[in-house]
Amino acid sequence: MTVLVTGSRGRVGSALLELLHGAGIKARAASKNPADLSPPDGIDTVRCDLSDPADFEAALDGVDSVFLYAEPSHVDAFVSRARVAGVQHITLLSSSSVLAPDAAENAIAASHLTVERALAAAAADGTFEATHLQPGAFATNALQWSWAIRSARAVELPYPGSHSDPIHEKDIAEAAFAVLTEPALRGSSYLLTGPESLDFTEQLAILAEATGRPTTTAAITPEQWKQSVTAHIPETFADALLSYWASHDGRPVTTTRTVEELTGHPARTFAEWATDHADAFRP
Repeated sequence: MTVLVTGSRGRVGSALLELLHGAGIKARAASKNPADLSPPDGIDTVRCDLSDPADFEAALDGVDSVFLYAEPSHVDAFVSRARVAGVQHITLLSSSSVLAPDAAENAIAASHLTVERALAAAAADGTFEATHLQPGAFATNALQWSWAIRSARAVELPYPGSHSDPIHEKDIAEAAFAVLTEPALRGSSYLLTGPESLDFTEQLAILAEATGRPTTTAAITPEQWKQSVTAHIPETFADALLSYWASHDGRPVTTTRTVEELTGHPARTFAEWATDHADAFRP
């Protein structure tokens, strides 16, 4: 079996490559900039920009399974090329946002939903099997606070009491490894969460404990936050995030045991993630 891992520069993709390599499974690390990759010894690299169909043929040549990031712009071309290449299984890194009633109107959810539907249609006609991993909030989202914490500044939040279910990137990678290597798990959708619902102030308190760095928050308006991220986040995505945070302000989210069911161990806590990444928050 040969597994193409798209987005190999990402934390989930790189962790998955380590797992595949450790299990002796042939993998190919793909990225828009493969020269920047540092995969384990013996793993080949290939250019695969999911927004450029010209990359798909070479990236998919000889591949049996794919770990796919949700880029909707040319997903139909990717599916078509995967069919020609004889790909048997695609595991999609989707999002729990696709389960919301307004998913089609939500910019973040809609992009993932588009890819899910394209893969589901291909699976329905027997092209290949498709498995959807639907994680909630990535624990790595907390890295957006690292500059403020390193600088002993207040973390500015529009909804400090908004809850999420932060999941460790290693748990997502291990879930992906499980469905890629166990045929009985293929063809389903899996809602992945961390083990606990935490609001932003609770997450910051955990970071303070793990890093030894004091953390404080400053409440700002949604419009102020939106203006502060204009250079980094498209307006439609910023609006989607604000809508999510508002809907979960003071409202715990439901967690699942899916990580444990797939990997055989409980999902890692946010405290474990904070310990693993403590240096990112220190001067």
